[in-house]
Amino acid sequence: MTNGLPPFLATKSLKPLISEEILSTTVPVVFITQTGGKALGYKAELLPKVCDLFLQARTDGLLTTQQMSIAEKAYMLMRALAQVGIVALVDEATGFQYERDRDELHRLLSFYLAEERLAWAKRFPDEFYKQIYRLKGWTWPTGSKAARTQLLGHITNDIVYDRLPPGVLDALQELNPTLRETKRRQFKHHQFLSQEVGQPDLRDHILQLLPIMRISRDWATFKRHLEIAFPKTHGQLILATT
Repeated sequence: MTNGLPPFLATKSLKPLISEEILSTTVPVVFITQTGGKALGYKAELLPKVCDLFLQARTDGLLTTQQMSIAEKAYMLMRALAQVGIVALVDEATGFQYERDRDELHRLLSFYLAEERLAWAKRFPDEFYKQIYRLKGWTWPTGSKAARTQLLGHITNDIVYDRLPPGVLDALQELNPTLRETKRRQFKHHQFLSQEVGQPDLRDHILQLLPIMRISRDWATFKRHLEIAFPKTHGQLILATT
């Protein structure tokens, strides 16, 4: 650093624009690299300030010929930052977004899943299953001992549990594994959803699925509508906080 400034700011042409706000963000910070080592860097929030400084210097005619290329790159970065937050951009560039995703997933699951398995209660109305049979063109089983197809489990995972927040289905399958002896799960997935968040979200999702099922003439039509209304989201988590 030169005169308390990093080299990319320690030039005479930029001196008139160096403010106290910029100076306060140029203090190096120690961070841990992905390999576990220590290194010095700057807070991510410094980047847009530097970009803005170079753009202002270009407008004021303060830049040298060599610095004009930096100003052009600063302009491109500012356009990108208008759509993506600086912290998210740096996380993506460094790979730290994966650590952030894991932290957010743990937070979400702590609200979404029950600490203890809940007693069974009917969560899926009969119409839900009858609509699946209609859309598939299957005959609805009748009689007190009539068995439903085992495919319902896979279908329910696809159109319900896998449309809940990312990571929920994986966690449910871990909490409620398929038994080797019976090839079935001992409990229902919904018994592991929390009463405060998970089960109300499940109920709301089912209630929104039923109208889509009713207006669909067959399974292919329903799946097209489903992908529009509830696409599977396996990307970065966004967890609202209050």
